[in-house]
Amino acid sequence: MLQQTRVAVVITRYEQFLQRFPSVEKLAAARVSSVLTEWSGLGYYRRAGNLHAAAKLIAKEGAFPQKSESWRALPGIGGYTAAAIASIAFDEPVAVVDGNVERILRRLRGSLPSKAESWNYAQGLLDVQRPGDFNQAMMELGATVCTPVQPLCVECPIHKFCRTRGRGLPGHSKPRQKKVDITQALVRRADSILLVRRSAKQTLMPGMWELPQALSALTSDQALFSVRHSITVTDYRVRVISRKRTRSKGKWIRVSRLKSLALTGLTKKILRKAGYIQ
Repeated sequence: MLQQTRVAVVITRYEQFLQRFPSVEKLAAARVSSVLTEWSGLGYYRRAGNLHAAAKLIAKEGAFPQKSESWRALPGIGGYTAAAIASIAFDEPVAVVDGNVERILRRLRGSLPSKAESWNYAQGLLDVQRPGDFNQAMMELGATVCTPVQPLCVECPIHKFCRTRGRGLPGHSKPRQKKVDITQALVRRADSILLVRRSAKQTLMPGMWELPQALSALTSDQALFSVRHSITVTDYRVRVISRKRTRSKGKWIRVSRLKSLALTGLTKKILRKAGYIQ
């Protein structure tokens, strides 16, 4: 949940998610559409699908894996996540390397090591007696002290080992945001709204519901409002129009059912601004 969303927002959503799915068995037994509904607005929806698929495998086995290699065999679990879970929950002596930890390692070495070198270096530094505490300390140090732009070197507990002392390192610039203009149609009749469902094979937001795109203007179109929405490195400027009819293939959804659907974050934003959902 924290991949794209601020901690202050995630806390409430995390608590709501646990209320809906209080155990791995409950999560495994749920429909994927229900999981996507609870995930709506958090972004990176493939993670929700992977979480659901992993829960099914864990429920089938009857127990959680304890080693990082076994965690990596589950859908959506990479090296960092596997190492974090195994070290923190099961005391496996394996180091973690996320973006924050990698930045610390670069500054300690004064160079740009490869991914493999970073993992080996981190493993060599690891306190094997308290791997979970050590890994959490490294992640927290990178998040709060050894920050990308203005590191707090005076407050850093390991500053005497650092070779850069606040100087940045090349090669890790933030990707430029792309700006894309699109138009979406709000097509209404009585107490229903026309929505289209994204293909389950799509990379972004598979299986979720959204408003149809308006690829060309009609004389009967009426401009309603505009919204901004960002997904990863794309900044969408969305013009919302009212359209009486459309050739788009979709499904008429009653307004009362909207809150129970897995809506994309952009669709939620539009329907909220239009007054259909809260």
